[in-house]
Amino acid sequence: MKDVFATQESEVRSYSRTWPATFDRALGSWLYDESGNAYLDFFAGAGALNYGHNNPLLKRKLIEYIERDGIHHGLDQATVARGEFLRTIDEKLFRPRGLNYKVQFPGPTGTNSVEAALKLARKITGRESIISFTNAFHGMTLGSLSVTGNSMKRGGAGIPLVHATPMPYDNYFDGQVDDFLYFESLLRDSGSGLNAPAAVIVETLQGEGGINDTRAEWLRGLSELCGRHGILLIVDDVQMGCGRTGPFFSFEHAGIEPDIVCLSKSIGGYGSPLALTLIKPEHDVWEPGEHNGTFRGNNPALVTATEALRQYWSDDELERATLAKGERVGEALLELCADHPGLLSKGRGLARGLGFAEPEMAGKVSKAAFDRGMILETSGPSDEVVKVMPPLTITEDELERGIRIIRDSVRSVLA
Repeated sequence: MKDVFATQESEVRSYSRTWPATFDRALGSWLYDESGNAYLDFFAGAGALNYGHNNPLLKRKLIEYIERDGIHHGLDQATVARGEFLRTIDEKLFRPRGLNYKVQFPGPTGTNSVEAALKLARKITGRESIISFTNAFHGMTLGSLSVTGNSMKRGGAGIPLVHATPMPYDNYFDGQVDDFLYFESLLRDSGSGLNAPAAVIVETLQGEGGINDTRAEWLRGLSELCGRHGILLIVDDVQMGCGRTGPFFSFEHAGIEPDIVCLSKSIGGYGSPLALTLIKPEHDVWEPGEHNGTFRGNNPALVTATEALRQYWSDDELERATLAKGERVGEALLELCADHPGLLSKGRGLARGLGFAEPEMAGKVSKAAFDRGMILETSGPSDEVVKVMPPLTITEDELERGIRIIRDSVRSVLA
């Protein structure tokens, strides 16, 4: 079967090159290829499978919905599935956190959520410029690419990417420069040439950029800066939301309230396409139909999204477990760093990374892990970071098995 991918599928494919197997089924933290070989999944659909593959609690609700002929495609028509989701997200997420957001359903992917956020910020403020950060990744459509840092991905646009200005991310200068000295100086200087920004867009922990984390005080400083200058704050929580860092939203530890929040990937619960753009009510200035899409508000995904909120966010059990498991992964990575000078442990919650001074080593570790039955991705501008992102529902035994495979893979590559 492998020949058909090389002969019929576009050269743009990437993950099928990284992991040369043809996968057939999956359950929980495991993938199985067509020959029945098992692979422990420390990739989790790039963050789209926080609750694991084919989660039985979510699958039951989805099957029941399909079997009763529930609405599958409905654009943004009012449906029972949509109404139940809206009530549940308010009950389980917003009210317990003291948050107040309107929910927009853009097209069902992360970049759709970002595009909607950028467009809305410009409409609200009447300004064009967006501030982004070094090593950011926000999506592959033109607006999202304009605020993305990776030069290879930006180059694929084929046209100039304008109306966006990058600023240094937290610790970009290794603590040698005050956090926002440069940014605020430009905002205050009428001769700086910086157009007044409509918004700042930020990931509180950069996944594709290399598992780069922010300090809570840095995020608070950014939020305060935006407030002083009338700039909207957009948090892109597409990959790091839905509990990946412990709390549901990755910005909760900083105590900030973004003006707009982008969600996708695991918000659908089951891995089905769904995206949300959360908007403070005073900023919801859309005209009806001003931003739309044929597949906005995917009803089957709303069914599993609702059930995921009910099953996993009615209490703090998953959050506490994720933080504990993340600490265990962090300890294991620090042990590797102690044994092999030049390695760097990074991340928060169950978004962890192991950085290599020689970028090619990360790819070799990923391959060594695959040979040992594990799916492990790399990230960073030079793919220099091994990215550790298992499902949040991974068992303790599976986690320890994964840690052993990572340890053995690193040692074999660096021996």
